[in-house]
Amino acid sequence: MRSVIALLLLLAPAAAAQAKFEFWPGAKYDPAIPAIEKVLGYEVGTRHPSHAEFLRYFEALQAAAPGRIKVVEYGKTFEGRKLIYAVVGSEANLRRLEEIKAAQKKLADPRKTTEAEARKLAAETPAVVALICAIHGNEISGPDSAMVSAYHLLAAQSDALVDSVRKNAVVLIDPLQNPDGRDRFVQSYRQNEGLEPDPSPVAAERAEPWPGGRSNHYLFDLNRDWFTLTQPEIRGRVKYLLEWLPVAVADIHEMGADSTYFFAPWPAPNNPNMTKEQVERASLFGRNNAKWFDKFGWPYFTREVFDLFFPGYGGSWPSYLGGLGMTYENASVRGLVVRRSDETLYTFRESVQKHFVASMSTCETAAANRQKLLEEFRGYHVTALEEGQKGAVKEYILPRRGDVSAVDKLAHVLVEQGVEVRRATAAFTSAGKQYPAGSYSVPLAQPRQRLARTLLDAQTAMAADFVKEQERRRKKGLSSEIYDVTAWSLPALYNVECVAATEPSQGEFEAVAGVYAPKGAVGGKAQVAYVVPWGTQAAGRFLTAALRSGVKLLSAGKPFTQAGRKYPSGTLIVMVKQNAADVHDRVAKAASASGAEVIATDASWVEEGINFGSNNVAAVKRPVVAMLWDTPVSSTSAGHTRFVLERQYGYPVTAMRVSSLATADLNRFQVLIMPEGGYAAAVAPAAVERVKAWVRNGGVLIGIGGASGYLSSPAVGLLGLEQEAQARDGAKPAESAKPSAPGAPPPPGKILASSEDYEKAIKADVEMPDAVAGVLLRAKVDPETWVTGGLPETVNVLLSGRTIYAPLKRDKGLNAVVFESADRLLASGYVWEENRKQLAFKPVVVTRNEGRGAVVGFTVDPNFRAQMDGLNVLFLNAVFRFPGATGRGGMEE
Repeated sequence: MRSVIALLLLLAPAAAAQAKFEFWPGAKYDPAIPAIEKVLGYEVGTRHPSHAEFLRYFEALQAAAPGRIKVVEYGKTFEGRKLIYAVVGSEANLRRLEEIKAAQKKLADPRKTTEAEARKLAAETPAVVALICAIHGNEISGPDSAMVSAYHLLAAQSDALVDSVRKNAVVLIDPLQNPDGRDRFVQSYRQNEGLEPDPSPVAAERAEPWPGGRSNHYLFDLNRDWFTLTQPEIRGRVKYLLEWLPVAVADIHEMGADSTYFFAPWPAPNNPNMTKEQVERASLFGRNNAKWFDKFGWPYFTREVFDLFFPGYGGSWPSYLGGLGMTYENASVRGLVVRRSDETLYTFRESVQKHFVASMSTCETAAANRQKLLEEFRGYHVTALEEGQKGAVKEYILPRRGDVSAVDKLAHVLVEQGVEVRRATAAFTSAGKQYPAGSYSVPLAQPRQRLARTLLDAQTAMAADFVKEQERRRKKGLSSEIYDVTAWSLPALYNVECVAATEPSQGEFEAVAGVYAPKGAVGGKAQVAYVVPWGTQAAGRFLTAALRSGVKLLSAGKPFTQAGRKYPSGTLIVMVKQNAADVHDRVAKAASASGAEVIATDASWVEEGINFGSNNVAAVKRPVVAMLWDTPVSSTSAGHTRFVLERQYGYPVTAMRVSSLATADLNRFQVLIMPEGGYAAAVAPAAVERVKAWVRNGGVLIGIGGASGYLSSPAVGLLGLEQEAQARDGAKPAESAKPSAPGAPPPPGKILASSEDYEKAIKADVEMPDAVAGVLLRAKVDPETWVTGGLPETVNVLLSGRTIYAPLKRDKGLNAVVFESADRLLASGYVWEENRKQLAFKPVVVTRNEGRGAVVGFTVDPNFRAQMDGLNVLFLNAVFRFPGATGRGGMEE
């Protein structure tokens, strides 16, 4: 009863009118600047604004104070919502925004600015600070704090802190990094709110339905995308941060309701490409935050949980521009009020206030230390150049061979992040090795040296003492303190070659600029056929574009040689006479859009291998692809898979709710994808039987991750994978001890003579392998399966978790891709030694024919975060290349 009364007192309008909540106690505001309640019709913290309402308020601020705030649109989401940031500062500073940007760029490139010029710039230039909020859409207090911060910086009167910030800083406020996720949360909350805000942790208003508001339209966790730039929200944000080069970036988040508040400094492990000065600078900001939190009596924590080892966070990636990125985490209400486990009530506006105060503290620190921060910013780039000049590795070479379209894309992804890249206009030699024209050089004597190293180094090592501590914890059965993946090397993700050169390459080079835009052309007008070598991303784009344009395609099931050139399995063939008269135009358009290499041939004769008319050449007709969606599917796995097919390869997918399996006409589909998910309790036996009948009738069923395990379960039986327990030096696990019968004597006692004996005694008879943080592992490809056409001998896969499967027996199917031997397994990252040994030769991809159809099982997710470019062809093979599925116009009843 007391808690209900307290809740009513907190939220009652009459009480609010008597004692209005003050976000900054005692502040006086200029009435010419519109308060939030005047524009939106309600006070901050009493309702959750939508994306449109945020736009309305920032536009109102700009209209009221055009000389002190500028709203900039930097992109649109997939759902068409504007992405904006606001530039806030004094009138004098806003009049010189282009000058400030130019000064930052001069400080960031010591090659173009003398030491004296740099000192002058540091003395005269304001510090640029960025407050970026709610990359996870349902982390709700950050955007509202952004409105309060903007209002306070514009309207506060007689405030020394604000005066200092206005004079000495320019503040970028990105109020809503993920508008699509935010509006998904707001809609869910508004649909489920009742008579009054409900503090219950299990109230429907805060229990979002699948997929929740955390992710963007394609269900990506945007806070993992900063270094691969797959999503428009991140690409736009990276572009403006490169324009401004802020000295401090606060990435504003939320965590569980029972938590307090986290700010820098962060815990180990540190990324070795962050400098000692940056780590020390984190304490500068942290101490000032602590000062303000002490004034308000708020608890907080530092140096725990939220490490910045991985460069894909909004709190880590900006640091490689020379400033400092920091993660701020606030306890989330996920509504308007929540009852914590200690029975206290925590309100939305309290959470907004904490982020607001932390934001003001951050701005204060940057303003007070303006010149010092700018000088250190300059120093960061001076030492980056020096390290690049003196280091053992002078440049990285990306040879343009293998999947050349992946190489091209990688080079441009680096350029989009500000890394200097050169393209060879002619073949060249480095350290006695030949490299073809079009290859790329990434010199390390450049301002972005540390970012280039972070993205291209084959291995980024965690500190030895940190690793030792994780091993100690593991032996005690404690969880690892590694927050995310331990491997992200872009060449490994793309499965392309990257050569560390000890001397700069000499030759003819040109600077690479702009966003990756594949361009292809046809080598002449064919009389007989067009041939597209398989095995590249560009060939995959050609495949989907050609199918959608009505081109009749063939796919070679085995390699062949024509006109002295070898073509791999999977190579696409377009027979001119079997297509419409305009086939030449259609092929040209597909080639241009995809960037694929298309060879025109006037003869079908081959010197080696199969002919175009062989039974090992199958027609590829356009399959209709369905993918399971909604509970219990992993939203990220589903979103990543859909994004890869739809946005990277331009092929539509029907998202089918799992509940529809029982009634949908599956015969309308040729391919069904089951992303990661917990299906056992969600799919009825009758639906399972319908799916099995569909597969036997010619369908291709693709299971990803845990879905492959589900398809192997006795209830389904479409795959034969068996999950392994932890191996113990080749010995079989001991049988579990049987409990003694009532009244029976106890088992004989044991003498434990050492700590080793004790450790053995407490170890369970059967244990699962220890969970592995994300690590890149090598896998061997069997070239003679339909699902591996066009692939190189090895591919890299990202493994996380503890699931290890035994290889399929020959009578159960094929092991198309298996992990490498233990001594060759690790490509990048850190893997427990026991897991390394046990994973050797275990399956990555398995296939099994079932009637006229097939089942493909991926034991790892080939589309993880849409970052595994080197596995794109493998996944496209599974979708498009099954000989029994291709060539069918539909399904038989």
